[in-house]
Amino acid sequence: MGKILSLKGVNWQRNGQTILRDFNWEVHHQEQWGILGLNGSGKTSLLNIVTGYQFPTKGEVIVLDRSFGKTNLLELRKEIGFVSSSLERFDSSLKFETVEEIVVSGKFASIGLYEVVTKAEWEKADRLLDRFRLTYLKGKPYHLLSQGEKRRVLIARSLMGDPKIMILDEPCTGLDIVSREEILSLLKEIVKNSYLLYVTHHIEEISKEITHILLLKDGEIFASGLKKEILNDEILSQAFNLSVKVHWEEDRPWLTVRNREDIKMRS
Repeated sequence: MGKILSLKGVNWQRNGQTILRDFNWEVHHQEQWGILGLNGSGKTSLLNIVTGYQFPTKGEVIVLDRSFGKTNLLELRKEIGFVSSSLERFDSSLKFETVEEIVVSGKFASIGLYEVVTKAEWEKADRLLDRFRLTYLKGKPYHLLSQGEKRRVLIARSLMGDPKIMILDEPCTGLDIVSREEILSLLKEIVKNSYLLYVTHHIEEISKEITHILLLKDGEIFASGLKKEILNDEILSQAFNLSVKVHWEEDRPWLTVRNREDIKMRS
């Protein structure tokens, strides 16, 4: 495979307003990316373009060696796993499904099971439950799960189709620290077989499995590259318009605000 992901000269406008401007970004083999930025920086719009739900107003998009405008996007999306806290809008549809039913439904990209499931597919779902330490939940209805358990189940579900790209869009939103660390511990399994795009507001979620950072600001790429080259005091202070200090522990970055008066001025 040549290009995992390539955006060249990408712009996107909505209602006459430019949301994304001059995006030039490539993802190569062996790279796992974290995508950072404040609210309104363009993260969601970028994901919508990568998954083919929005076409750029201008520019070229190539995902998994397939050029947009020349490929079947429905088929392409089958090779992209996607997990977001926004999927909780389907909770009412999922609430009486068992954990294993939800996981196996990922094979068909459906909310609910409407296909005949083979023995091999049930066995694969069982293996995913085991990989993600979810076997103890087998047979349990979805609505009885904690928020952290629900996210882990949805991640396992997204891997049923063996996606080549895995997108985790703020998967730790609303979770307590234990549940957050449980989610982050799964990344080492995900990157074994998928290219990861991990979207977050919080740099402490950039675990050792993530190798590169794309930092967005006001609809533009502010910085991109190896994570230790991007996640430093100077670059993040400029990106956030806030004086911050970054320190590293066990290959993970942690951020401290230097002057809290800056926050008061911005509120």
